[in-house]
Amino acid sequence: MAFFDRKKYALAGVITAVALSCTAVNAAEKFNLSPDTSNRVRAQKDEAAIKAIAPSFKFVNPGKFTVGINPWDPPIATYAADAKTVVGADPDIAQLLADSLGLQLELVSVAWEDWPLGVSSGKYDAVISNVTVTEERKLKFDFSTYRKDVLGFYVKADSKITSIKEPKDVAGLKVITGAGTNQEKIILEWDRQNVAAGLKPIEVQYFDDRAAADLALQSGRADVEFNPNATQAYNATINGTRKLVGTLSGGWPITAEIAVTTKKGAGLADAVTLAVNDLIKDGKYAEVLKRWSLSAEAIDQAKTNPAGLPKSGS
Repeated sequence: MAFFDRKKYALAGVITAVALSCTAVNAAEKFNLSPDTSNRVRAQKDEAAIKAIAPSFKFVNPGKFTVGINPWDPPIATYAADAKTVVGADPDIAQLLADSLGLQLELVSVAWEDWPLGVSSGKYDAVISNVTVTEERKLKFDFSTYRKDVLGFYVKADSKITSIKEPKDVAGLKVITGAGTNQEKIILEWDRQNVAAGLKPIEVQYFDDRAAADLALQSGRADVEFNPNATQAYNATINGTRKLVGTLSGGWPITAEIAVTTKKGAGLADAVTLAVNDLIKDGKYAEVLKRWSLSAEAIDQAKTNPAGLPKSGS
């Protein structure tokens, strides 16, 4: 596991911070990152969805839809200029669902590693944070899908790498990805296949913040980043320092979807799925995705607990 050496790269870190400040200004111009959430797309109360909530289900905070969310990267979810308000596509989806269920939205920031315990222990009613449906996760959680899972390979804008479509294309490269994610599983499987075929192994790199990953890619300490396409496309649009060289379903070799995550058997999933489908029908769902340039990841129909990515080793 490779982490950013903040002492060794202190000066470079300062330069990166300045660059990120400029990026934030550009982002504000292209996307609305204001802490003023009064302009969020809103929905009407969905009586059918409300009736679909199991009588036994009790919201964490009466009258509120308490949602755990990881403000990791725009346009999915990030902190606004006030450094405390969470904005982005997932917060907007959460708002639509809260409205549909006749509730006030309460977002709770959570580290990615902590959301499973938060849902299982009843700390949140749901987590809406780019979570992919997997068979292993379905043992503990219920899912209501709301977006396609698309991953992207991005390189430095002037990189000689022009296309990544299959395992051999990343042989011998230094690849940034997220620990404990589906993209990590994919890249490790590609590495296994490459090594078995006698090709050079991949050097997988993990970073604990966006600035560190960007610095590694721009400095040449990494060759490519393989993570959710939405966030990388956002960065590419804003700063112009990286380019897309390939995409992949987050469920490679099968299709994967992102879902609202609730406690297994709690009795909320069917209501959420019904609400998402009604939002798809009335156009509010499409309006949110368009606002964050995510229309390409739209689904035609939400499903409760569809087939997910297979469990490890299966």
